[in-house]
Amino acid sequence: MANTTTLTGVQAGVQEHHQTSQGARNINARDGDISPGEIAIGVVIGRASEYFDFFVYAIASALVFPSVFFPYESRLDGTLYAFAIFSLAFIARPLGTVAFMAVQHRFTRETKLMLALMVMGVSTAGIAFLPDYATLGTTSIVILSLLRVGQGIAQGGSWDGLPSLLALNAPENKRGWYAMLGQLGAPIGFIIAAGLFAYMMATLSSLDFLDWGWRYPFYVAFAINVVALFARLRLVTTHEYSHLLDERQLEPVSVVELISKQGRNVVIGALAALGSYALFHLVTVFPLSWISLYSPRAVSGFLQVQMVGVVLMTIGIVISGLVADRYGRRRTLGTLAMLIAVFSAAVPSLIDGGETGQDIFILLGFSLLGLSYGQAAGAVTANFEQRFRYTGAALTSDLAWLVGAGFAPLVALGVSAHFGLAYVGLYLLSGAVASLAALSLNRRLDIRN
Repeated sequence: MANTTTLTGVQAGVQEHHQTSQGARNINARDGDISPGEIAIGVVIGRASEYFDFFVYAIASALVFPSVFFPYESRLDGTLYAFAIFSLAFIARPLGTVAFMAVQHRFTRETKLMLALMVMGVSTAGIAFLPDYATLGTTSIVILSLLRVGQGIAQGGSWDGLPSLLALNAPENKRGWYAMLGQLGAPIGFIIAAGLFAYMMATLSSLDFLDWGWRYPFYVAFAINVVALFARLRLVTTHEYSHLLDERQLEPVSVVELISKQGRNVVIGALAALGSYALFHLVTVFPLSWISLYSPRAVSGFLQVQMVGVVLMTIGIVISGLVADRYGRRRTLGTLAMLIAVFSAAVPSLIDGGETGQDIFILLGFSLLGLSYGQAAGAVTANFEQRFRYTGAALTSDLAWLVGAGFAPLVALGVSAHFGLAYVGLYLLSGAVASLAALSLNRRLDIRN
């Protein structure tokens, strides 16, 4: 009798705990009714942390790593080597996506995100504490490369499906608006990263900055990544989000099956935003390296001009949502690709036109970037059959970044240094043409927007 009473008490306690936990989750999710705005918050958090980490490494590649890890090379060659290592993350990212999809399939979504958090944390903190070439020699370069690969793998592994969930739950007449919300993470990440580097460069001597000042943004990146990934983890593992993700069939599928049945959409998706992604690096990373190598102006001041440009980019992203909902995403992306093609013709004269020309290049380039980039993410993922959308959206994004942006700083600096700035314009033009070609093949985007 006593045992029965005890068992009943335990069962009641378990039931009460379950009801309390369920109640807390329902409060957070408004009794299970998850709005697109709530999903968008998770997307912005994830994207902002991702872009901050991205820009911290990118700026360091242009301004710090040539001196810290390649002091034995000329400034130009050191920067090219740094950009080569920078590109390793983009090569590793799709590999990370495939590997971590297998982890999620074998275990759980929570396990995958926690493992991605650990890999990203170790990689970013490792860069912050990495001794320079003067201390470790070539070993420091090898470790930097491995840590960069770790960042790329973790980026691929941190895919949580929220962007796809947002696209599937957005109102039909506001899909362009909700598509642009996640893109706001890019200007948020850049303005914080550029602000940190500009402040450190303006307040520290060159010796102190290259000795320890550049490491501080990586400490901040580590902290932001931990907080943001935990926030996303808490979000997507609630009962309501898990149910909604499962209901929408946002689960991993075999990459082999994806490529065999949806390969055309993967290729078109990787190319559709090529012009926007190429412009992305040509107004953020490349000009920093070019200014530091070939211009007498202060880099910290140039970073401030870029921060003004990012404000214009933010306005452009918001406007893109309104325009896309009115005229269609395909037409919006196609029109912006043509404008980027026109802009590419002015790139050489603007960059080589002194401070005034460079400022116009940055402000105009960021404005075009905002308008195009606001609708670039997942531009054709609506074409995927629903069961393929989770893996398809992740892999398409990875390949778009790899093809469109991964080698952009390396190529742009290399061709401009050896053949002239006109080739930078041709590089951007080729990206715009590829986007127009992909969009012309993707007629369904007008229907499944």
